[in-house]
Amino acid sequence: MTPDEFRELYERLRRQTAREAARPAVDDRCGALRHLTPERVAAAAAEVRLGRSVSLAAPIDTVRGPDDPEPAVHRMTGPSPGDVASGALCFATDRFAMNVHGDADSHLDALCHVVFDGELYGGVPAGTVTAEGARSLSVSLVENGIVGRGVLLDIPRLRGVRWLKPGDQVTPDDLTAAESAQGVRVGAGDLLFVRVGHRLRRTELGPWNAAEARAGLHPAAVEFLAEREVAALGGDGNNDTAPSAVRDVAFPVHVLAIHALGIHLMDYLQFEDLVPVCARAGRWSFLCVVAPLRLTGATGSPVNPLAVL
Repeated sequence: MTPDEFRELYERLRRQTAREAARPAVDDRCGALRHLTPERVAAAAAEVRLGRSVSLAAPIDTVRGPDDPEPAVHRMTGPSPGDVASGALCFATDRFAMNVHGDADSHLDALCHVVFDGELYGGVPAGTVTAEGARSLSVSLVENGIVGRGVLLDIPRLRGVRWLKPGDQVTPDDLTAAESAQGVRVGAGDLLFVRVGHRLRRTELGPWNAAEARAGLHPAAVEFLAEREVAALGGDGNNDTAPSAVRDVAFPVHVLAIHALGIHLMDYLQFEDLVPVCARAGRWSFLCVVAPLRLTGATGSPVNPLAVL
């Protein structure tokens, strides 16, 4: 996609968002989550038939690697040897610290995460993100969680491979073909999850520098999200390919999805536990519960989405 084609797509999606936000009784403060109505949340509960929950998050990594130069730090703070030896009541305690927006750990991007043309989503000035945190569009917008109908589209399954190679791109045709092959259709208010096999490849071949080479969505696939009125998007990679599909725009899918459409993104999830459950059940939709941490002013959060079948 040329820079001019990208800009035309970006402007078209922004105009569509502006038209939708201008409708009577529409609350656009949460972006595309406006599509996730109470009625659709209630309908998603009907997806539960097996009473089984499956995590879509990868274990948090504390080991430095080529895709994780700043791994999470887990430090035990108690009990001390003296506490244990005393025989008195004591507690095991610990502390975590992490880079939320890395290339290894599962996380959710808030709507303030992408600055483009000097603005955040919806024309909010970029200056609202300060050294003290984001004063607007932070992860606090989803402090009550994101609950709705999840749909998993498995692109390696569609193509008959174990995973997509780094640099490969998922097109709109891939998404519609996966729907047909899996007997499911993405609808308004859905939480769409697109598997490229990144996590399986990392597990079997070892980590690599995913900042330089990774599979993801082609920018044109974001039109699919807009047409279907998707509420949130999650992938087992970064959602964007590397190298970028657009010259001079490093993360075009992030710009189009978050900045133009107001879609919360979830990066570096894992679907290897969910795929066999869906395959045995013969269905690829489920109730999904996403519960970010209540972090004031944060640009994102570690996340552990749960699929409930």
